[in-house]
Amino acid sequence: MSDQKSIPLLPILMKMVYLILLAGLLVTAYLIVMNLPAFGREPKGRRLERIKKSKLYKNRKFQNISHTPPVAEGYSTVKVTYDFILGKKHPLLKPLKDIPSIHTDLKSIPKDQDVFIWLGHSSYYLQTDGVSFLVDPVLSLYGSPFKYFNKAFKGSDIFKPEDIPNLDYLVITHDHFDHLDYPTVKSIRQRTGKAIVPLGVGAHLERWGYREENLIEEEWGAEVLLKNSLKINFTPARHFSGRKIKQNNTLWTSYVLETPTKKIFLGGDSGYDFHFKTIGDQFGPFDYAVLENGQYGEAWRYIHTLPEDVIQAAVDLKAENIIPVHSSKFALALHPWDEPLQKITGLGKEKGLSILTPMIGEVVDMNRSQHQFGEWWEE
Repeated sequence: MSDQKSIPLLPILMKMVYLILLAGLLVTAYLIVMNLPAFGREPKGRRLERIKKSKLYKNRKFQNISHTPPVAEGYSTVKVTYDFILGKKHPLLKPLKDIPSIHTDLKSIPKDQDVFIWLGHSSYYLQTDGVSFLVDPVLSLYGSPFKYFNKAFKGSDIFKPEDIPNLDYLVITHDHFDHLDYPTVKSIRQRTGKAIVPLGVGAHLERWGYREENLIEEEWGAEVLLKNSLKINFTPARHFSGRKIKQNNTLWTSYVLETPTKKIFLGGDSGYDFHFKTIGDQFGPFDYAVLENGQYGEAWRYIHTLPEDVIQAAVDLKAENIIPVHSSKFALALHPWDEPLQKITGLGKEKGLSILTPMIGEVVDMNRSQHQFGEWWEE
């Protein structure tokens, strides 16, 4: 007869019940959070059928032209994530003083003036040939779906959704939170004529009250006629998309804006690749190229341009003037906040390129042949 003691089953069963309940609560909480309006909506119905027919959509997600891993060779996603969240931060990751800025009254700008006004990060107001555009507006205080996370630097947050005038076109390059901001986009809906978005992104805007007939939703290669004989072309970028765990279920894009008086490249986010030269050969030269310069790292060089890549992209595009954006509002990478502007201006001088660096809110007269802006970040 064995003298081995029997193991009581009740405590084990109770622990199993607790674990199942905890798992259920976590799943429920996740589903509730992911269903919040800020996370938008995944494409479905006719939009999803259209996506499935796209040549850019393979293996149930959109693809870049070139192979594009999330992190470069020699890096791991786990290590990069650890360094970003828990690693030692540079003392100038965020500015020690308020960002210099000018609160220009956008609503008072005459419609016949051709201007570019940077609103911080990748947000800017563009008016040319009597037509107004607002690109990737993030005018709430946070570059994330949650308050108190990715808060804007002081001084970079002077523009609010209520400062935006009546718009002809809202332009979105992709659906990341630091480019497609739910509070801003919802707030300006009644003042927006039409929204120009890459394929799939219309699902988010429809959830937020935009009507399907007011969406211009296309993929790379599309050319759309706008007001006053302007044209916009959907052109490639090397990036990714997603507002939830699932990525690349919507497209990312750059744009070529052609007007009767000028050509403008709207870059969005993109790692360097041959598509810049392809676009330059097809549409260039450009009077202005608005290019991402900031929130980069060697590990992310396939999906974000390093400063030297921005210079090469500008050369490929045959751009007369380069306006660097994607910096000076949020700390989304590990470099010092002012490094992107320091590097791009230095490299630009070496190459003899025209790098325009207005302060947030400072007016760029797009009809001038010469521009002069100070190195305000050095203050």
